[in-house]
Amino acid sequence: MISMRSAAWGGMGVILGVMSVVSGATVMAQTQAPRAVMTNDNGAPVGDLSNAQTAGPDGPVLLQDWNLIQRLARFDRERIAERVVHARGTGAFGEFVSAGDFSRYTRARFLSGDGLRTPVAVRFSSVIHPSGSPETLRDPRGFAVKFYTQEGNYDLVGNNLPVFFIRDAIRFPDMVHALKPSPFTNRQDPNRVFAFMSQTPESTNMLTHLYSDLGTPATYREMNGSGVHAYVWVNAQGQRSYVRYSWRSLQGERNLTAAQAAETQGRDFQHMTTDLYDAIRGGRHPSWDLYIQRLSPEQAERLDFDPLDSTKAWPESIAGFERVGRMTLNRMPSNYFAEVEQLAFSPGVTVPGIEPSEDRLLQGRLFSYADTQRYRLGANYLDIAVNRPLSAVNNYNQDGNFAQRAPGDINFFPNGAAGQAQPDPQYRYSSRALRGATQQAVIRRTQNFRFAGERYRAFSAEERTHLIDNLVGDLSQVQSEAVRLRMAAHFYRADEAYGRRVAEGLHLSVERVRAEAAQLQD
Repeated sequence: MISMRSAAWGGMGVILGVMSVVSGATVMAQTQAPRAVMTNDNGAPVGDLSNAQTAGPDGPVLLQDWNLIQRLARFDRERIAERVVHARGTGAFGEFVSAGDFSRYTRARFLSGDGLRTPVAVRFSSVIHPSGSPETLRDPRGFAVKFYTQEGNYDLVGNNLPVFFIRDAIRFPDMVHALKPSPFTNRQDPNRVFAFMSQTPESTNMLTHLYSDLGTPATYREMNGSGVHAYVWVNAQGQRSYVRYSWRSLQGERNLTAAQAAETQGRDFQHMTTDLYDAIRGGRHPSWDLYIQRLSPEQAERLDFDPLDSTKAWPESIAGFERVGRMTLNRMPSNYFAEVEQLAFSPGVTVPGIEPSEDRLLQGRLFSYADTQRYRLGANYLDIAVNRPLSAVNNYNQDGNFAQRAPGDINFFPNGAAGQAQPDPQYRYSSRALRGATQQAVIRRTQNFRFAGERYRAFSAEERTHLIDNLVGDLSQVQSEAVRLRMAAHFYRADEAYGRRVAEGLHLSVERVRAEAAQLQD
């Protein structure tokens, strides 16, 4: 299956020449392969691509020159809409090998036996910055994996950091707007970023991660990953477990200080892509082990924080880590646009045995991620080669841009026709008990600051200093004293020493920061 997939993606090239040495000089000796005739997109041969058709030797170019018009029109449309987030990306391919039989937790077949191999595609990215931006910039890094399983594709979408800025998807557009360049000046502005974050106390944990050296990974190979959200694993008996994913780099984890990032950018602004491709090309195939943390619904309910809150990671003391497999990347894309720019992920792309949890941010992403791909790539984006499952696709969807499948005369269900695709009740979603009435309210167990304090105290003394310096560097650019004061108060509520150091760096009164912190709701 892997070799077939590689061939379909163009992994096997045609060697047109061999290297030979003549009189000490290396030359390319071409074979006598027949020369291909240039054609236009409809397959018709082209006679001249150096000179447009004109009205006589001195006249204007003719509109009837189809090759000219097609060539220019096609060139004008080479670019598709850039991803709103995760635009700057790099991709690679490989395989995932299961570390055991996990059918006691999930019915997902690719995890049902030791040594089961599943082809994968991976896209690393930065979240906020645009396509072509330097890979040294402080930013969360996307870490998305597509498993081509025998039951359909499974997308495990995540980041290098285990938490996020917000816990409810309704705030997602505003968060991205605040982090993106101003529509007025077209530049990123700490005034805008912290105006939003100062009104979003649950962001304190993510900011603590991001402004540490974790915000500038040294390479993609030396970067851990996280699914961020809680998901639900369901076994064949219908038993449900909450699960969180963690990828651990076998190359170790390494990050850059702010000074190292600036120096690296001066040498190679795309250093992370360079490193990944050089490693794969040189046979140093990077690997990650996949771990899960698991909670029963009863355990989740007894905690003093909400384990479905994406602004928090699960402490190992509450849920230990269990290794479920290893991923190794061994092939670079042969065409970036076809295999990486069109590579599309959505947390809603799952297989039987894996379902979304009630995580409010995840629930919004289930729609948003797939919808942005429909906008960028069209309704049939899952028929693009790199997104196409290895298993058969049987449904009555039809038409739309670049439609490849024809459902035939019967394109509706139910239809009563023998041999037509039918739903199978064994693949129904699991059920869970619900309570209460509809509402619009914050989650019951917020704990906005505790986990940020625990993260701060887990850093070494040097890492804490880097964190403070990075935060003070950006917060010093914020014009509003009220915003600076409130941000320092957030960090003070997380850890008194943390907040005091930020306040001192910003030349704020520690007493004022303490008073502001006392008024914050946890």
